[in-house]
Amino acid sequence: MVTGELKNRIDGLWDIFAAGGLVNPLDVIEQITYLMFIHDLDATDSLRAKESAMLGLPFESIFADEVQVGDRKIDGKQLKWSVFHDFDAGRMYSVMQEWVFPFIKNLGGGKDSAYSKYMGDAIFKLPTPLLLSKVVDCLDQIYDQMEKVKDSDIRGDVYEYLLSKIAQSGLNGQFRTPRHIIKMMVELMQPKPEFTICDPACGTAGFLVASEEHLMENHKKEIFFDRVKKDHFLNHMFFGYDMDRTMLRIGAMNMMTHGVDSPFIEYRDSLSDQNPDKEKFDLILANPPFKGSLDGDTVSADLLKVCKTKKTELLFLALFLRMLKTGGRCACIVPDGVLFGSSTAHKAIRKELVEGNRLEAVISMPSGVFKPYAGVSTGILIFTKTGHGGTDKVWFYDMTADGYSLDDKRTPVSENDIPDIIARFHNLDAEDGRERTDKSFFVPNQEIIDNDYDLSINKYKKTVYEAVEYRSAQEIMTNLYDLQIQFSEGMEKLNDLLGL
Repeated sequence: MVTGELKNRIDGLWDIFAAGGLVNPLDVIEQITYLMFIHDLDATDSLRAKESAMLGLPFESIFADEVQVGDRKIDGKQLKWSVFHDFDAGRMYSVMQEWVFPFIKNLGGGKDSAYSKYMGDAIFKLPTPLLLSKVVDCLDQIYDQMEKVKDSDIRGDVYEYLLSKIAQSGLNGQFRTPRHIIKMMVELMQPKPEFTICDPACGTAGFLVASEEHLMENHKKEIFFDRVKKDHFLNHMFFGYDMDRTMLRIGAMNMMTHGVDSPFIEYRDSLSDQNPDKEKFDLILANPPFKGSLDGDTVSADLLKVCKTKKTELLFLALFLRMLKTGGRCACIVPDGVLFGSSTAHKAIRKELVEGNRLEAVISMPSGVFKPYAGVSTGILIFTKTGHGGTDKVWFYDMTADGYSLDDKRTPVSENDIPDIIARFHNLDAEDGRERTDKSFFVPNQEIIDNDYDLSINKYKKTVYEAVEYRSAQEIMTNLYDLQIQFSEGMEKLNDLLGL
Protein backbone atom coordinates (compact mmCIF):
# COMPACT_ATOMS: atom_id res chain seq x y z
CA MET A 1 0.00 0.00 0.00
CA VAL A 2 1.13 3.56 -0.70
CA THR A 3 1.65 5.54 2.50
CA GLY A 4 3.75 8.32 4.02
CA GLU A 5 6.16 10.34 1.92
CA LEU A 6 5.44 8.41 -1.29
CA LYS A 7 1.70 9.05 -0.96
CA ASN A 8 2.39 12.74 -0.37
CA ARG A 9 4.57 12.89 -3.50
CA ILE A 10 1.82 11.35 -5.65
CA ASP A 11 -0.79 13.70 -4.20
CA GLY A 12 1.61 16.55 -4.96
CA LEU A 13 1.91 15.35 -8.57
CA TRP A 14 -1.88 15.45 -8.89
CA ASP A 15 -1.86 19.00 -7.49
CA ILE A 16 0.74 20.06 -10.07
CA PHE A 17 -1.59 18.97 -12.87
CA ALA A 18 -4.52 20.79 -11.29
CA ALA A 19 -2.48 23.99 -10.94
CA GLY A 20 -1.45 23.64 -14.60
CA GLY A 21 -5.06 23.49 -15.77
CA LEU A 22 -5.51 19.72 -16.24
CA VAL A 23 -8.31 18.68 -13.88
CA ASN A 24 -10.12 15.83 -15.69
CA PRO A 25 -9.01 12.69 -13.79
CA LEU A 26 -8.95 10.55 -16.95
CA ASP A 27 -6.76 13.10 -18.74
CA VAL A 28 -4.40 13.30 -15.78
CA ILE A 29 -4.05 9.52 -15.40
CA GLU A 30 -3.44 9.14 -19.14
CA GLN A 31 -0.71 11.80 -19.18
CA ILE A 32 0.94 10.33 -16.08
CA THR A 33 0.74 6.87 -17.66
CA TYR A 34 2.45 8.09 -20.84
CA LEU A 35 5.26 9.69 -18.85
CA MET A 36 5.70 6.64 -16.60
CA PHE A 37 5.78 4.49 -19.71
CA ILE A 38 8.50 6.70 -21.23
CA HIS A 39 10.50 6.47 -17.99
CA ASP A 40 10.02 2.70 -17.79
CA LEU A 41 10.97 2.21 -21.46
CA ASP A 42 14.38 3.64 -20.66
CA ALA A 43 14.77 1.57 -17.49
CA THR A 44 13.50 -1.64 -19.11
CA ASP A 45 15.68 -1.19 -22.18
CA SER A 46 18.77 -0.83 -19.98
CA LEU A 47 17.78 -3.87 -17.89
CA ARG A 48 17.18 -6.05 -20.94
CA ALA A 49 20.52 -4.98 -22.37
CA LYS A 50 22.25 -6.14 -19.15
CA GLU A 51 20.29 -9.41 -19.04
CA SER A 52 21.08 -10.17 -22.68
CA ALA A 53 24.77 -9.53 -22.03
CA MET A 54 24.69 -11.90 -19.03
CA LEU A 55 22.92 -14.60 -21.07
CA GLY A 56 25.15 -14.05 -24.09
CA LEU A 57 22.19 -13.14 -26.28
CA PRO A 58 22.09 -10.44 -28.97
CA PHE A 59 20.19 -7.29 -28.06
CA GLU A 60 19.12 -4.28 -30.08
CA SER A 61 18.09 -1.21 -28.09
CA ILE A 62 14.92 0.60 -29.11
CA PHE A 63 17.00 3.76 -28.60
CA ALA A 64 19.41 2.91 -31.41
CA ASP A 65 22.02 5.41 -32.59
CA GLU A 66 19.53 6.68 -35.16
CA VAL A 67 15.77 6.48 -34.67
CA GLN A 68 13.22 7.25 -37.36
CA VAL A 69 10.61 9.75 -36.12
CA GLY A 70 8.30 10.82 -38.91
CA ASP A 71 10.46 11.95 -41.82
CA ARG A 72 13.53 12.59 -39.66
CA LYS A 73 16.30 10.46 -38.26
CA ILE A 74 17.47 11.60 -34.85
CA ASP A 75 19.88 10.53 -32.14
CA GLY A 76 17.96 7.89 -30.18
CA LYS A 77 19.72 8.74 -26.93
CA GLN A 78 17.83 12.05 -26.79
CA LEU A 79 14.60 10.07 -26.42
CA LYS A 80 15.79 8.44 -23.19
CA TRP A 81 14.27 9.78 -19.98
CA SER A 82 17.67 9.63 -18.29
CA VAL A 83 18.95 12.11 -20.90
CA PHE A 84 16.15 14.58 -21.62
CA HIS A 85 15.09 15.02 -17.98
CA ASP A 86 18.20 17.18 -17.53
CA PHE A 87 17.25 19.54 -20.38
CA ASP A 88 15.90 23.01 -19.66
CA ALA A 89 12.09 23.30 -19.72
CA GLY A 90 11.82 24.70 -23.23
CA ARG A 91 14.11 22.14 -24.86
CA MET A 92 12.53 19.28 -22.90
CA TYR A 93 9.08 20.31 -24.08
CA SER A 94 10.19 20.46 -27.72
CA VAL A 95 11.87 17.05 -27.51
CA MET A 96 8.82 15.52 -25.83
CA GLN A 97 6.27 17.04 -28.21
CA GLU A 98 8.19 16.66 -31.48
CA TRP A 99 10.21 13.48 -30.94
CA VAL A 100 9.47 11.38 -27.84
CA PHE A 101 5.69 11.31 -28.04
CA PRO A 102 5.54 10.55 -31.80
CA PHE A 103 8.17 7.87 -31.14
CA ILE A 104 6.14 6.03 -28.46
CA LYS A 105 2.95 6.32 -30.54
CA ASN A 106 4.62 4.30 -33.29
CA LEU A 107 6.09 1.58 -31.09
CA GLY A 108 4.55 -1.86 -31.22
CA GLY A 109 5.63 -3.20 -34.56
CA GLY A 110 2.78 -2.20 -36.82
CA LYS A 111 -0.74 -0.95 -37.26
CA ASP A 112 -2.27 -4.25 -36.16
CA SER A 113 -0.52 -4.45 -32.79
CA ALA A 114 -2.50 -3.80 -29.62
CA TYR A 115 -0.24 -0.93 -28.74
CA SER A 116 -0.61 0.77 -32.12
CA LYS A 117 -4.40 0.44 -32.02
CA TYR A 118 -4.79 2.30 -28.76
CA MET A 119 -1.93 4.77 -29.00
CA GLY A 120 -3.03 6.00 -32.42
CA ASP A 121 -5.52 8.47 -30.93
CA ALA A 122 -3.42 9.39 -27.88
CA ILE A 123 -2.76 13.11 -27.41
CA PHE A 124 0.02 14.88 -25.51
CA LYS A 125 -1.96 17.37 -23.43
CA LEU A 126 0.54 19.10 -21.14
CA PRO A 127 0.04 22.74 -22.17
CA THR A 128 3.31 24.41 -21.11
CA PRO A 129 7.04 23.65 -20.78
CA LEU A 130 6.93 24.70 -17.11
CA LEU A 131 4.21 22.16 -16.29
CA LEU A 132 6.11 19.37 -18.06
CA SER A 133 9.30 20.27 -16.20
CA LYS A 134 7.53 20.22 -12.83
CA VAL A 135 5.84 16.90 -13.60
CA VAL A 136 9.09 15.28 -14.75
CA ASP A 137 10.90 16.48 -11.59
CA CYS A 138 8.05 15.18 -9.41
CA LEU A 139 8.06 11.79 -11.15
CA ASP A 140 11.82 11.54 -10.62
CA GLN A 141 11.23 12.11 -6.91
CA ILE A 142 8.47 9.48 -6.89
CA TYR A 143 10.76 6.92 -8.54
CA ASP A 144 13.54 7.76 -6.06
CA GLN A 145 11.08 7.25 -3.21
CA MET A 146 9.94 3.95 -4.73
CA GLU A 147 13.56 2.76 -4.72
CA LYS A 148 13.80 3.48 -1.00
CA VAL A 149 10.68 1.45 -0.18
CA LYS A 150 12.40 -1.80 -1.26
CA ASP A 151 9.14 -3.55 -2.03
CA SER A 152 8.82 -5.58 -5.22
CA ASP A 153 5.14 -4.65 -5.48
CA ILE A 154 5.56 -0.90 -4.99
CA ARG A 155 5.37 -0.09 -8.73
CA GLY A 156 1.99 -1.78 -8.94
CA ASP A 157 0.83 -0.19 -5.69
CA VAL A 158 1.74 3.29 -6.97
CA TYR A 159 -0.12 2.68 -10.19
CA GLU A 160 -3.13 1.34 -8.30
CA TYR A 161 -3.13 4.43 -6.07
CA LEU A 162 -3.03 6.66 -9.15
CA LEU A 163 -5.96 4.76 -10.65
CA SER A 164 -7.91 5.13 -7.41
CA LYS A 165 -8.01 8.85 -8.05
CA ILE A 166 -10.19 8.45 -11.13
CA ALA A 167 -13.56 9.80 -10.05
CA GLN A 168 -15.39 7.26 -12.20
CA SER A 169 -13.90 4.35 -10.22
CA GLY A 170 -16.65 1.93 -9.30
CA LEU A 171 -19.03 2.72 -12.16
CA ASN A 172 -20.29 -0.19 -14.24
CA GLY A 173 -19.09 -2.64 -11.62
CA GLN A 174 -15.43 -1.80 -12.24
CA PHE A 175 -13.02 -1.81 -9.35
CA ARG A 176 -9.39 -2.76 -9.35
CA THR A 177 -8.25 -6.13 -8.11
CA PRO A 178 -5.61 -5.69 -5.37
CA ARG A 179 -2.19 -6.62 -6.65
CA HIS A 180 -1.51 -9.17 -3.90
CA ILE A 181 -4.76 -11.00 -4.72
CA ILE A 182 -3.79 -11.09 -8.41
CA LYS A 183 -0.37 -12.50 -7.51
CA MET A 184 -1.95 -15.12 -5.24
CA MET A 185 -4.23 -16.31 -8.06
CA VAL A 186 -1.31 -16.50 -10.49
CA GLU A 187 0.74 -18.46 -7.92
CA LEU A 188 -2.16 -20.86 -7.49
CA MET A 189 -2.44 -21.47 -11.24
CA GLN A 190 1.30 -21.42 -12.08
CA PRO A 191 1.22 -20.53 -15.82
CA LYS A 192 3.64 -22.42 -18.06
CA PRO A 193 5.63 -21.16 -21.09
CA GLU A 194 3.45 -23.04 -23.56
CA PHE A 195 0.16 -21.63 -22.22
CA THR A 196 -2.15 -19.22 -23.99
CA ILE A 197 -3.56 -16.89 -21.31
CA CYS A 198 -6.62 -14.66 -21.41
CA ASP A 199 -8.46 -12.12 -19.27
CA PRO A 200 -11.80 -11.32 -20.98
CA ALA A 201 -12.30 -8.26 -18.73
CA CYS A 202 -8.68 -7.14 -18.55
CA GLY A 203 -8.84 -3.46 -17.48
CA THR A 204 -5.22 -2.39 -17.08
CA ALA A 205 -3.99 -5.98 -17.72
CA GLY A 206 -3.06 -6.73 -14.11
CA PHE A 207 -3.55 -10.51 -14.42
CA LEU A 208 -1.58 -10.64 -17.68
CA VAL A 209 1.29 -8.60 -16.22
CA ALA A 210 1.41 -10.80 -13.10
CA SER A 211 1.46 -13.92 -15.32
CA GLU A 212 4.36 -12.44 -17.30
CA GLU A 213 6.23 -11.71 -14.07
CA HIS A 214 5.66 -15.27 -12.82
CA LEU A 215 7.00 -16.71 -16.09
CA MET A 216 10.06 -14.45 -15.97
CA GLU A 217 10.80 -15.47 -12.38
CA ASN A 218 10.40 -19.20 -12.98
CA HIS A 219 10.95 -19.96 -16.69
CA LYS A 220 13.15 -17.19 -18.10
CA LYS A 221 15.89 -19.41 -19.54
CA GLU A 222 13.40 -21.94 -20.86
CA ILE A 223 11.61 -19.17 -22.77
CA PHE A 224 14.54 -17.16 -24.09
CA PHE A 225 16.73 -20.10 -25.13
CA ASP A 226 13.93 -21.64 -27.19
CA ARG A 227 13.07 -19.67 -30.33
CA VAL A 228 9.53 -21.06 -30.58
CA LYS A 229 8.70 -20.40 -26.93
CA LYS A 230 10.21 -16.92 -27.09
CA ASP A 231 8.10 -16.03 -30.12
CA HIS A 232 5.00 -17.44 -28.39
CA PHE A 233 5.74 -15.43 -25.23
CA LEU A 234 6.29 -12.16 -27.06
CA ASN A 235 3.55 -12.40 -29.67
CA HIS A 236 0.96 -15.11 -29.07
CA MET A 237 0.59 -15.87 -25.36
CA PHE A 238 -1.39 -12.99 -23.83
CA PHE A 239 -4.96 -11.97 -24.69
CA GLY A 240 -7.09 -9.29 -23.04
CA TYR A 241 -10.45 -7.74 -23.87
CA ASP A 242 -12.21 -4.71 -22.45
CA MET A 243 -14.76 -2.04 -23.39
CA ASP A 244 -12.85 0.96 -22.00
CA ARG A 245 -10.33 2.36 -24.48
CA THR A 246 -8.44 4.25 -21.79
CA MET A 247 -7.91 1.04 -19.82
CA LEU A 248 -6.89 -0.80 -23.00
CA ARG A 249 -4.31 1.88 -23.76
CA ILE A 250 -2.92 1.64 -20.24
CA GLY A 251 -2.97 -2.16 -20.41
CA ALA A 252 -1.09 -2.23 -23.73
CA MET A 253 1.58 0.13 -22.33
CA ASN A 254 1.76 -1.95 -19.14
CA MET A 255 2.46 -5.13 -21.13
CA MET A 256 5.05 -3.48 -23.37
CA THR A 257 6.84 -2.07 -20.34
CA HIS A 258 7.06 -5.65 -19.05
CA GLY A 259 8.72 -6.81 -22.25
CA VAL A 260 5.77 -8.35 -24.12
CA ASP A 261 6.03 -6.95 -27.64
CA SER A 262 2.63 -7.88 -29.06
CA PRO A 263 -0.08 -8.79 -26.57
CA PHE A 264 -3.48 -9.23 -28.19
CA ILE A 265 -5.37 -6.54 -26.27
CA GLU A 266 -8.57 -5.62 -28.03
CA TYR A 267 -11.71 -3.54 -27.65
CA ARG A 268 -14.42 -6.17 -27.34
CA ASP A 269 -17.67 -6.87 -25.53
CA SER A 270 -16.72 -10.34 -24.33
CA LEU A 271 -20.31 -11.41 -23.65
CA SER A 272 -21.62 -10.49 -27.09
CA ASP A 273 -21.34 -12.11 -30.51
CA GLN A 274 -18.29 -9.83 -31.04
CA ASN A 275 -16.37 -12.51 -29.17
CA PRO A 276 -16.04 -15.67 -31.28
CA ASP A 277 -13.44 -17.40 -29.07
CA LYS A 278 -14.19 -21.05 -28.35
CA GLU A 279 -11.86 -23.68 -26.87
CA LYS A 280 -8.87 -21.39 -27.35
CA PHE A 281 -7.14 -20.80 -24.02
CA ASP A 282 -5.14 -22.88 -21.55
CA LEU A 283 -5.66 -20.44 -18.69
CA ILE A 284 -8.17 -17.73 -17.86
CA LEU A 285 -7.56 -15.34 -14.96
CA ALA A 286 -10.24 -12.74 -14.37
CA ASN A 287 -12.20 -10.49 -12.07
CA PRO A 288 -15.18 -9.75 -14.32
CA PRO A 289 -17.52 -6.81 -13.64
CA PHE A 290 -20.48 -7.39 -11.33
CA LYS A 291 -22.65 -4.59 -12.64
CA GLY A 292 -25.92 -6.46 -12.28
CA SER A 293 -28.07 -6.88 -15.37
CA LEU A 294 -27.57 -6.08 -19.05
CA ASP A 295 -29.65 -6.15 -22.20
CA GLY A 296 -30.35 -9.77 -23.07
CA ASP A 297 -30.38 -8.95 -26.79
CA THR A 298 -26.65 -8.14 -26.68
CA VAL A 299 -25.64 -11.44 -25.07
CA SER A 300 -24.28 -14.27 -27.18
CA ALA A 301 -26.97 -16.95 -27.61
CA ASP A 302 -24.72 -19.87 -26.71
CA LEU A 303 -24.05 -18.35 -23.28
CA LEU A 304 -27.76 -18.10 -22.57
CA LYS A 305 -28.08 -21.82 -23.29
CA VAL A 306 -25.86 -22.55 -20.28
CA CYS A 307 -27.72 -20.19 -17.94
CA LYS A 308 -30.59 -17.99 -19.06
CA THR A 309 -29.93 -14.76 -17.21
CA LYS A 310 -28.96 -11.11 -17.61
CA LYS A 311 -26.52 -11.17 -14.68
CA THR A 312 -22.98 -10.55 -15.89
CA GLU A 313 -21.28 -12.53 -13.11
CA LEU A 314 -23.11 -15.71 -14.21
CA LEU A 315 -22.69 -15.11 -17.93
CA PHE A 316 -18.94 -14.62 -17.54
CA LEU A 317 -18.65 -18.07 -15.91
CA ALA A 318 -20.45 -19.58 -18.91
CA LEU A 319 -18.11 -17.58 -21.17
CA PHE A 320 -14.98 -18.89 -19.42
CA LEU A 321 -16.14 -22.47 -19.98
CA ARG A 322 -16.71 -21.73 -23.67
CA MET A 323 -13.34 -20.01 -24.17
CA LEU A 324 -11.22 -22.66 -22.43
CA LYS A 325 -9.69 -25.60 -24.22
CA THR A 326 -10.64 -29.01 -22.86
CA GLY A 327 -8.22 -29.37 -19.98
CA GLY A 328 -7.87 -25.59 -19.67
CA ARG A 329 -8.17 -24.05 -16.22
CA CYS A 330 -9.67 -20.89 -14.76
CA ALA A 331 -9.28 -18.89 -11.56
CA CYS A 332 -11.83 -16.10 -11.28
CA ILE A 333 -13.30 -13.82 -8.65
CA VAL A 334 -17.06 -13.92 -8.15
CA PRO A 335 -19.42 -12.13 -5.77
CA ASP A 336 -20.71 -14.31 -2.92
CA GLY A 337 -24.18 -14.43 -4.46
CA VAL A 338 -22.86 -16.68 -7.22
CA LEU A 339 -21.95 -19.28 -4.61
CA PHE A 340 -25.35 -19.59 -2.96
CA GLY A 341 -27.94 -17.74 -5.11
CA SER A 342 -31.19 -19.66 -5.36
CA SER A 343 -32.38 -18.61 -8.83
CA THR A 344 -32.59 -21.15 -11.65
CA ALA A 345 -29.67 -19.45 -13.43
CA HIS A 346 -27.48 -19.51 -10.30
CA LYS A 347 -28.10 -23.22 -9.81
CA ALA A 348 -27.61 -23.95 -13.51
CA ILE A 349 -24.12 -22.46 -13.72
CA ARG A 350 -23.05 -24.13 -10.45
CA LYS A 351 -24.39 -27.45 -11.72
CA GLU A 352 -22.41 -27.00 -14.93
CA LEU A 353 -19.22 -26.42 -12.93
CA VAL A 354 -19.79 -29.31 -10.52
CA GLU A 355 -21.32 -31.96 -12.78
CA GLY A 356 -20.31 -30.86 -16.28
CA ASN A 357 -16.68 -30.00 -15.47
CA ARG A 358 -14.20 -30.33 -12.60
CA LEU A 359 -14.60 -27.75 -9.85
CA GLU A 360 -11.36 -27.80 -7.85
CA ALA A 361 -11.54 -25.09 -5.21
CA VAL A 362 -13.64 -22.37 -3.60
CA ILE A 363 -11.71 -19.74 -1.63
CA SER A 364 -13.91 -17.47 0.46
CA MET A 365 -12.47 -13.96 0.88
CA PRO A 366 -13.44 -11.41 3.55
CA SER A 367 -15.59 -8.46 2.52
CA GLY A 368 -12.84 -5.86 3.12
CA VAL A 369 -10.52 -7.12 0.38
CA PHE A 370 -11.81 -4.60 -2.19
CA LYS A 371 -12.08 -1.62 0.13
CA PRO A 372 -12.07 1.34 -0.20
CA TYR A 373 -13.56 0.83 -3.70
CA ALA A 374 -16.25 -1.69 -2.69
CA GLY A 375 -17.32 -3.68 0.36
CA VAL A 376 -18.72 -6.66 -1.56
CA SER A 377 -17.99 -10.17 -0.25
CA THR A 378 -16.28 -12.32 -2.85
CA GLY A 379 -14.80 -15.72 -3.48
CA ILE A 380 -12.38 -17.32 -5.92
CA LEU A 381 -13.47 -20.25 -8.06
CA ILE A 382 -10.86 -22.57 -9.56
CA PHE A 383 -12.01 -25.12 -12.13
CA THR A 384 -10.90 -27.20 -15.10
CA LYS A 385 -12.93 -27.54 -18.27
CA THR A 386 -13.59 -31.21 -19.03
CA GLY A 387 -17.01 -31.11 -20.70
CA HIS A 388 -17.95 -34.41 -19.05
CA GLY A 389 -17.66 -33.94 -15.29
CA GLY A 390 -14.82 -35.06 -13.09
CA THR A 391 -15.58 -33.28 -9.80
CA ASP A 392 -14.84 -35.79 -7.07
CA LYS A 393 -14.45 -33.41 -4.14
CA VAL A 394 -14.08 -29.65 -3.79
CA TRP A 395 -11.47 -27.93 -1.65
CA PHE A 396 -12.77 -25.03 0.46
CA TYR A 397 -10.64 -22.41 2.22
CA ASP A 398 -11.90 -19.76 4.62
CA MET A 399 -9.63 -16.74 4.14
CA THR A 400 -10.02 -14.32 7.04
CA ALA A 401 -6.95 -12.11 6.51
CA ASP A 402 -4.95 -10.97 3.47
CA GLY A 403 -2.13 -9.03 5.09
CA TYR A 404 -4.03 -5.72 5.30
CA SER A 405 -6.66 -4.29 7.62
CA LEU A 406 -10.18 -4.87 6.33
CA ASP A 407 -11.29 -1.25 6.74
CA ASP A 408 -11.06 1.61 4.24
CA LYS A 409 -7.46 2.40 5.26
CA ARG A 410 -6.11 -1.07 4.33
CA THR A 411 -2.94 -0.70 6.36
CA PRO A 412 -0.49 -3.64 6.51
CA VAL A 413 -1.07 -6.16 9.33
CA SER A 414 0.72 -9.35 10.36
CA GLU A 415 -2.25 -11.68 9.80
CA ASN A 416 -2.11 -13.11 6.28
CA ASP A 417 -3.63 -16.36 4.99
CA ILE A 418 -2.25 -16.05 1.45
CA PRO A 419 1.02 -18.01 1.94
CA ASP A 420 -0.98 -20.74 3.69
CA ILE A 421 -3.55 -20.86 0.86
CA ILE A 422 -0.82 -21.29 -1.77
CA ALA A 423 1.04 -23.93 0.28
CA ARG A 424 -2.08 -25.98 0.99
CA PHE A 425 -3.43 -25.78 -2.56
CA HIS A 426 -0.18 -27.16 -3.95
CA ASN A 427 -0.23 -30.04 -1.47
CA LEU A 428 -3.86 -31.15 -1.57
CA ASP A 429 -2.95 -34.73 -0.67
CA ALA A 430 -2.29 -33.50 2.86
CA GLU A 431 -5.77 -31.94 3.06
CA ASP A 432 -7.75 -35.19 3.15
CA GLY A 433 -7.73 -35.59 6.90
CA ARG A 434 -8.71 -32.07 7.83
CA GLU A 435 -11.78 -31.48 9.94
CA ARG A 436 -14.41 -28.98 8.88
CA THR A 437 -13.48 -26.80 11.81
CA ASP A 438 -10.12 -26.08 10.11
CA LYS A 439 -9.28 -23.24 7.72
CA SER A 440 -9.58 -25.64 4.78
CA PHE A 441 -11.25 -28.96 4.06
CA PHE A 442 -12.71 -31.12 1.29
CA VAL A 443 -16.42 -31.54 0.57
CA PRO A 444 -17.56 -34.56 -1.49
CA ASN A 445 -19.26 -33.94 -4.82
CA GLN A 446 -22.48 -35.70 -3.79
CA GLU A 447 -22.91 -33.55 -0.68
CA ILE A 448 -22.71 -30.41 -2.84
CA ILE A 449 -25.28 -31.84 -5.26
CA ASP A 450 -27.61 -32.71 -2.37
CA ASN A 451 -27.39 -29.08 -1.19
CA ASP A 452 -28.59 -27.62 -4.53
CA TYR A 453 -24.98 -27.03 -5.60
CA ASP A 454 -24.49 -24.51 -2.79
CA LEU A 455 -20.82 -23.44 -2.75
CA SER A 456 -20.92 -21.17 0.29
CA ILE A 457 -18.31 -22.27 2.80
CA ASN A 458 -20.72 -21.57 5.67
CA LYS A 459 -22.91 -24.39 4.39
CA TYR A 460 -20.19 -26.93 5.17
CA LYS A 461 -17.90 -25.40 7.77
CA LYS A 462 -18.46 -26.51 11.36
CA THR A 463 -18.02 -24.12 14.25
CA VAL A 464 -16.76 -25.35 17.60
CA TYR A 465 -18.48 -23.69 20.50
CA GLU A 466 -16.43 -23.71 23.67
CA ALA A 467 -18.34 -24.04 26.91
CA VAL A 468 -17.92 -20.98 29.09
CA GLU A 469 -18.58 -21.23 32.82
CA TYR A 470 -19.94 -18.09 34.43
CA ARG A 471 -19.95 -17.30 38.13
CA SER A 472 -23.23 -17.70 39.95
CA ALA A 473 -25.46 -14.65 40.45
CA GLN A 474 -25.00 -14.95 44.23
CA GLU A 475 -21.19 -14.82 43.90
CA ILE A 476 -21.37 -11.79 41.61
CA MET A 477 -23.73 -9.94 43.98
CA THR A 478 -21.47 -10.73 46.95
CA ASN A 479 -18.46 -9.30 45.08
CA LEU A 480 -20.42 -6.19 44.18
CA TYR A 481 -21.47 -5.75 47.82
CA ASP A 482 -17.82 -6.08 48.95
CA LEU A 483 -16.74 -3.50 46.38
CA GLN A 484 -19.47 -1.12 47.56
CA ILE A 485 -18.25 -1.43 51.19
CA GLN A 486 -14.64 -0.76 50.08
CA PHE A 487 -15.79 2.28 48.10
CA SER A 488 -17.71 3.67 51.09
CA GLU A 489 -14.74 3.16 53.42
CA GLY A 490 -12.46 4.88 50.91
CA MET A 491 -14.82 7.88 50.65
CA GLU A 492 -14.92 8.22 54.45
CA LYS A 493 -11.09 8.26 54.65
CA LEU A 494 -10.93 10.86 51.86
CA ASN A 495 -13.47 13.07 53.68
CA ASP A 496 -11.42 12.83 56.90
CA LEU A 497 -8.24 13.86 55.04
CA LEU A 498 -9.99 16.83 53.50
CA GLY A 499 -11.65 17.79 56.77
CA LEU A 500 -15.13 17.56 55.28
